[in-house]
Amino acid sequence: MTSNAEHGRSSGKAAVGVSGPARSLWLRLLVLSSAAAAAAVLITSLIALAFNGSNALLSSSFGGALVMVFFAISLLIGHFVGQSNPSGAVGLFVATYFVKVVGFAVVLFVVGEPEWLHERWFLIGAVVAVVIWQAAEIRGFSKARLQIYNDPSSIKGGSDD
Repeated sequence: MTSNAEHGRSSGKAAVGVSGPARSLWLRLLVLSSAAAAAAVLITSLIALAFNGSNALLSSSFGGALVMVFFAISLLIGHFVGQSNPSGAVGLFVATYFVKVVGFAVVLFVVGEPEWLHERWFLIGAVVAVVIWQAAEIRGFSKARLQIYNDPSSIKGGSDD
């Protein structure tokens, strides 16, 4: 089939596919962000090991893992709420940031400061995990194809056929 406006090559005979909503945006973001943050924390922990030994490695890994767990919780909440209320998932996703900050503080106060903890590497591991996780989430959101309008599945009324 060619255009009526000008001569040119044929547009093809294959039907154009319909793009639907993503299967699970939140789980895809969880996998993407977890993989990126885990790789970055692993590299950071190996650098910590080289500079300050095994306690620094444990501290960096613990800081990064703690951040990853709290961030994963919000994505899982977004996934489960998003199944029943997709428009409310983003609001709840944002609200969980406050809960994560408070939860992070509670964990630190309850656990206290273990003898083996190297404060500098704990902070570095946590910051690396936050930055890389957020960068991966932003990248994932920017690549997501979100349906903005609610397309009707069938048109009600008569037809002109």
